[in-house]
Amino acid sequence: MIHTFRVALSLAHREFTRFIRQPHRVVGTLAQPLLFWVFLGSGFRGSFSPPGMGGISYLEYFYPGVMAMMMLFASIFASITIIEDRDAGFLQGVLVAPVSRMAIVLGKVLGGTAIALGQVLIFTIAAPFLGLHLSAGGFVLLLLAFVLTGIGFSALGFMLAWPMRSSSGFHAVMMVFLMPLWMLSGALFPMNGAPAWLYWAMMLNPVHHALELIRAPFYAGPAELFGRFDYDLSLAVAVAWAVGCLVISMVRVERRERGAALG
Repeated sequence: MIHTFRVALSLAHREFTRFIRQPHRVVGTLAQPLLFWVFLGSGFRGSFSPPGMGGISYLEYFYPGVMAMMMLFASIFASITIIEDRDAGFLQGVLVAPVSRMAIVLGKVLGGTAIALGQVLIFTIAAPFLGLHLSAGGFVLLLLAFVLTGIGFSALGFMLAWPMRSSSGFHAVMMVFLMPLWMLSGALFPMNGAPAWLYWAMMLNPVHHALELIRAPFYAGPAELFGRFDYDLSLAVAVAWAVGCLVISMVRVERRERGAALG
């Protein structure tokens, strides 16, 4: 088990190092959510007045949504390195090495999570300028939410990227798949007042529950959040999502290896 985690951490370190050595990739992944937040937040600020939300501005409401966007897009798009590593022959070398398949999945997933976490923590610096102040306990909950949702999203990216043959195909599928997930998360508009079909579509969306875990610590501490039904439900969904995607990813790796051996 120790050897498995050592291999996983080595692969995760490789993923993170490769990311920060590509400045254009770093700038692109940080700039897109920031521009979304500034332009959409400023544009909708004058017309946003949902009932029962304390008169918060759209910039403040949209802020956790942009955080969820950064975690979702950065975590999943980090999985594109699976396709690149396969083309370069690196992945084949790892597969024939005497390491567990769990280490391969965990390495890629932890690497994607670290990449997304680094970006979203930088963006967290903007919170005080919106009047959002985290307590020590709230910051710990927020950090745990980032890690948990990052693992779930990265595992989803791994699961979808593993059978892909080209990076262009991966981009096409992800954009069609990711944007509806994010748009139906409650990042752009609240669930209050939404039609019944849209309400339930949002409730069944795991990204909505990830967003709730990210938003809640800005407005309440651990003592208030734990034991609250909506927060506990979102936490349970996020944990089930992360574990389920990890298990399916490991099954996919094992299946592909057995198929290659039989061929």
